[in-house]
Amino acid sequence: MPRNDIAVVGAGLVGAMVATLLTQRGFRVSVFEKRPDPRRAGVQGGRSINLALAERGLHALRATGLAEQVLAQSVMMRGRMVHDPAGHSALQRYGADDSEVIWSVSREGLNGLMLDAAEAAGATFHFGQGLESADLDAGRLMLRSTDGTQRSIDAPVVIGADGAGSALRAQMHRHAPLGERVEELGHGYKELEIPPGSDPSAPFAIEPHALHIWPRGHYMCIALPNREGSFTVTLFLPNEGEHPSFRSIAGAGAAEAFFRADFPDALALMPTFAHDWAAHPVGMLATLYLDRWHIGGRALLIGDAAHAIVPFHGQGMNCGFEDAAELADLFAADPTDPAAVFAAFETRRKPNADAIARMALENYVEMRDKVADPVFLRKRELGALLTERCPSHYLPRYRMVTFTHLPYAYALERGQAQDTLVEQLLKGHDSVGTVDIEAAVRALQATLPPLPAEAFERGLRPALGGA
Repeated sequence: MPRNDIAVVGAGLVGAMVATLLTQRGFRVSVFEKRPDPRRAGVQGGRSINLALAERGLHALRATGLAEQVLAQSVMMRGRMVHDPAGHSALQRYGADDSEVIWSVSREGLNGLMLDAAEAAGATFHFGQGLESADLDAGRLMLRSTDGTQRSIDAPVVIGADGAGSALRAQMHRHAPLGERVEELGHGYKELEIPPGSDPSAPFAIEPHALHIWPRGHYMCIALPNREGSFTVTLFLPNEGEHPSFRSIAGAGAAEAFFRADFPDALALMPTFAHDWAAHPVGMLATLYLDRWHIGGRALLIGDAAHAIVPFHGQGMNCGFEDAAELADLFAADPTDPAAVFAAFETRRKPNADAIARMALENYVEMRDKVADPVFLRKRELGALLTERCPSHYLPRYRMVTFTHLPYAYALERGQAQDTLVEQLLKGHDSVGTVDIEAAVRALQATLPPLPAEAFERGLRPALGGA
């Protein structure tokens, strides 16, 4: 293959990332995007306003030189601020201190920065160019522009980073079945807003440095801070069934009554609730699984195009960025054999994508059902003590996923083993205070091997001060 001929379908976050990283490694990359340039047209409807950025995503951003610039435009979130039905709230930290935080980042702002970086590196972008068909045997793509004009381009090697509704995936599936299945969650989401306050010196209506959760059993609200002082609020609710569900809440009036009963403290902060409810559609939540991600050395899917997941671990973007970084490293090591690169990429990444898909589903149950549950809180407390007393052998699964580069598949397996041990240690105890911690540490060391070195090489930096 010519070293410099790679086409990327999709100029979203993952497409811009892989274009930047491959161009930095000497490849000539052309990117084709059906939407207009978001730096001029803004983010299209139906896409979340802000995203959670964690260590895996930051690692890839460091390679592009954008990490500090992105963090400067983001809001630090130290943990979950859990709001109970009585109106009380409590912070559950994600990590040990402010070196272990996640960041609320604007999708629009981040996409713009990344497109600028990819162009500066030498990638070429073609907006308003949707993929209509692909002849993968001939290495050609047929594109249709926004004015209806068609054109055919040579694309011997193509990477699909065009999201969950990937047009390239559909063309690959026509060429050779990919074993696609989509598992719908049965729950949807609707985005609302807490606007900034009138005092510019203190614009946030609630604690800015937290991801706020209102857990209510089978449903919940969350709120992520935005840089200018607003919060993006997202309601997650069953689509069908008995009240509450999106079907049972017929309009803005019924929705407001529902919020007044279940989320009164949040509703009080949303003066445009009725307008937002009517204006914003219900989004679908589903997990995409494929048996195959590539066809020889001709076409490969990455990010959501290969493994779209539900958003409850905040890892969709981070996982996609990790995809891009690993693919770029594989290409750099073997630039003339895309078939070998694509096969190695799928072998290495697919088990990890399957693992984070599972953990994201599990985290939904944790967020909506367990964060206020006494048993969950006891397990969390004992886990924190074991981490403090024996860090070589215990690290909570959330921290493995969010603050390390340990493979997702390892985090899933190790987390299951740790959870089993903690449950055994807590048997017969209504309080962590009655557990013999020294005996618990001995049991931990006898049961589980030490954590890999990667658990302690996290590339973390002190958190930025301010909002």
